Amino acid sequence: MNSLATATLPRTPVVQTKLPAVGTTIFTTMSALAAEVGAVNLGQGFPDFACDPRLVDEVTAAMQRGLNQYPPMTGVPALRQAVADKMAALYGHRYDAGTEITITAGATQAIITAVLAVVRPGDEVIVLEPCYDSYVPNIELAGGTVVRVPLTPGTFRPDLARIEQALSPRTRAILINSPHNPSATTWSEGDMLALQDLLAPTEVLLISDEVYEHMVFDGQPHQSAARFPQLAARALVVSSFGKTYHVTGWKVGYVAAPAALSTEFRKVHQFNVFTVNTPVQHALAAYMSDPAPYLNLPAFYQAKRDLFREGLTNTKFRLLPTTGSYFQVADISGLGVPERHLSEADFCLWLTREIGVAAIPLSAFYGNGFDQRLIRFCFAKKDSTLADALARLARL
Repeated sequence: MNSLATATLPRTPVVQTKLPAVGTTIFTTMSALAAEVGAVNLGQGFPDFACDPRLVDEVTAAMQRGLNQYPPMTGVPALRQAVADKMAALYGHRYDAGTEITITAGATQAIITAVLAVVRPGDEVIVLEPCYDSYVPNIELAGGTVVRVPLTPGTFRPDLARIEQALSPRTRAILINSPHNPSATTWSEGDMLALQDLLAPTEVLLISDEVYEHMVFDGQPHQSAARFPQLAARALVVSSFGKTYHVTGWKVGYVAAPAALSTEFRKVHQFNVFTVNTPVQHALAAYMSDPAPYLNLPAFYQAKRDLFREGLTNTKFRLLPTTGSYFQVADISGLGVPERHLSEADFCLWLTREIGVAAIPLSAFYGNGFDQRLIRFCFAKKDSTLADALARLARL
């Protein structure tokens, strides 16, 4: 009787994981701990303030006009045209809205779709560490081989010599990110020109993650891959409306790429999401008729950067330069004992529990957990939130 009962119990078949190295991310861990202990969460990269009410009104208006059914697979034409017009105005490269702009369910979906579209089993893809945590699993899911090249420790500048050494006949693509998460650095015009020269004789594709494109500071322009003709010809350029318009939960982004690359991208896109939220697309198209929100974004976030950095001047953190994004990297090696002897990850746990501010260790962005005594704060927060965090951090 017992053996019969055991034999008929429901059983879930064993599945061999495709991502054995993936577990609970540091972002989930730190956000959960921050909520548990009542810490100010400067770890996860999202705003705690509202978007422009006009944008919400545009979504409501689109819904009320009955724009609630499937849009075209490639995106609402008016939104694709708005993106093409913006990129032409800012970067001097005219993408065809019909064949070269695709609206996506956020930048994360755009990146995995790009990887799945162009990477075959056995292909190599270069990633520059530290890097956003989706890149490596995306490549592995496509059957590709990840080739890790470190950005220069201390400055996080791209090391073109090491990138050149990493190129091989099997290299299918290189994935870059500027402004950069987590280091808050930006690629210069010289960096992009050097990359253009390096890739010119190859068939290597470029996936350029530019989700923080409108957060470049101190009067400097964003050096999009779209600015450089030989890079644009081989690049899938990814960006995010969520980052630009403070609506990360809407999960809408886009990819700009030459028609031949867009064709391959769309073949995968139509089968992994098919299409993207209709009323939000119409709302974004209407909202983009006014360029002021994205043109004014650098000044908006630079003010927050400066407020946060000024508030940390009397602590023993050593602040690294922040030239783009909404992150600030701080060196913890000058702090007191015992906290300066903790690993980056353990320091972030200690900081959350004992000081009441959550941050992210940069070691989480490296495959080998490289520890440089650096942590990342997010300053995309209300000024009152930043003031609260700074008052707590002043204890250091």
